[in-house]
Amino acid sequence: MKNLLLAVICVITSNLYSQSKNFIDQPYVEVSARVDTLVKPDKIFLKIIISEKDSKGKQSVEELDENLFTKLTANGINLKEQLSLNDVASNYKKYFLRGQDINKTKTYTLLLYDAATTGKVLVDLEEVGISNISVEKTEYSKLEELKSILRKRAVLKAKKQAIDLSQPFNKKIGEPLYISDGNSFSLDVLSGRVAGFEIRSKKALGYAVTSLQGAEIEFQKIRAQIDVNLVFKLE
Repeated sequence: MKNLLLAVICVITSNLYSQSKNFIDQPYVEVSARVDTLVKPDKIFLKIIISEKDSKGKQSVEELDENLFTKLTANGINLKEQLSLNDVASNYKKYFLRGQDINKTKTYTLLLYDAATTGKVLVDLEEVGISNISVEKTEYSKLEELKSILRKRAVLKAKKQAIDLSQPFNKKIGEPLYISDGNSFSLDVLSGRVAGFEIRSKKALGYAVTSLQGAEIEFQKIRAQIDVNLVFKLE
């Protein structure tokens, strides 16, 4: 039994070695290529906190709620699909610990799809006393389409490199013997801005923006990158 097992292992090892040996025995050129691009985020998640404390007791949470819903609806936002209430459990905890504090603060997540709408929403909410807003995250939704585009660009770039490498030796590249992207696709939000966006005031840059009126909102672009490795037969 041991001899049979040893024989099987030897056959498998021999086949693998033979395949590898056949591969390296023929002329080939190996290249790698990287391509990247910048895309605008098309899913923007805002964290909105409404609190009586922020309004210095002038407006109740119920009134702030109504102002929030009115302004969002006026901007064409689907409240059912784009607005969600967070931290319900913690609010109940506050209720049991401190009585009516459950009605004092609410936290929402708002999903928007572009910077222009985001800027208008921020201005409109500031007008009604809602300014405790931050960006939770930004995303790009068409990832599979983007991957396909970048893969094709990377392969064409690698092919061009292989041609450039082979021409000085009066060689031509043949069929590809090996192609891989190694699951290298990655997305990176560019660093340098807290919360994923910046406010460009029409006032002097470098000073704190005290009002969003007349401000231009710009979101950081997301860098998408992919690497490919190819081996071409030389003819």
